[in-house]
Amino acid sequence: MKTNSFHTSFQLNGKVFSSSEELILYAESFSKELAFFLKEWFAKDSFITVKTSGSTGKPKDIQLQKEFIINSAFTTGHFFNVLENTTALCCLPIVFIAGKMMLIRALTLGWHLDIVLPSSEPLKTIEKHYDFSAMVPLQVVNSIDKLYLIKQLIIGGGVISYSLQQRLQEVSTHAFATYGMTETITHIAIKKLNNFQPAKPVLESHYKTVSNVQISQDLRKCLVIDAPKVSSETIITNDVVEVISETEFIWKGRLDNVINSGGVKLHPEEIEQKLFPAIASRFFVAGLVDQILGERLILVIEAEAYQLDDELFSELLKFEIPKEVYFLPKFIETETGKIQRLQTLTLVS
Repeated sequence: MKTNSFHTSFQLNGKVFSSSEELILYAESFSKELAFFLKEWFAKDSFITVKTSGSTGKPKDIQLQKEFIINSAFTTGHFFNVLENTTALCCLPIVFIAGKMMLIRALTLGWHLDIVLPSSEPLKTIEKHYDFSAMVPLQVVNSIDKLYLIKQLIIGGGVISYSLQQRLQEVSTHAFATYGMTETITHIAIKKLNNFQPAKPVLESHYKTVSNVQISQDLRKCLVIDAPKVSSETIITNDVVEVISETEFIWKGRLDNVINSGGVKLHPEEIEQKLFPAIASRFFVAGLVDQILGERLILVIEAEAYQLDDELFSELLKFEIPKEVYFLPKFIETETGKIQRLQTLTLVS
């Protein structure tokens, strides 16, 4: 497929278009961001410019080859069997790669796509059933009672809490966690979250790569991605993983977040997984500079201060128990709703 055209079955908000010019004209009446991106997509350049999310640093602009973007769209289409005439809902910001990819999949594969303005409650006014959608965890939490409207749902852009995973066991929607980044043109690996056959525990730890993706580890035990269909270069990440095979891995946490407390290296994400069942609010653990330990482990909870249950840390090892607990009324977030840990820590340190 050429990027100056689109699939003949493509529809946007129930409308059919005969040319890219007609599509852009409609987009201008609907969303400036959508129109701007469509102009870039249909332009003669072989690449588009996108912003990284900024969850692990300052957002930056990078260029992605349109050929690789189309490859990614086809990979998703075949993996989830969402090809021509799939009904899909886009409720993510078009300014970031996840929202852009929902549109490009629709253009490339021939979806019937509806776009709604991004919000934390994307299904609030929706009554229509869809074959496919993508959301961030906060949107899923706020949509759980109407999630049956979505047949298949991919969830990315943040940690999926233990409580949310439990609630997903009660819905008919087939939900999947995704692993990926802007540089990999969204997901390169998928983890099923519910509707297991036969029944399995709530937590499934393994991510499985999509087609044409192989993974390995570097000397830091961080994930290395070889995905020639979406990147001309091997991608070296800062994600600490346990590699099961060339196509399976367990995500342990960000190397950037590792806490060295008295010589013991702690992965915050692993500790958080143990705390998820006991804390209803958003929270994270982190390290603050300590003259004796080097870094001391703390727990930060997004809530008004309250008395903690004595059993809160019962599942933690001795060195995983936070030395201090802080309460904050509101965490600092990225534009896509991810917690900015470093910036939020400045509010308590």
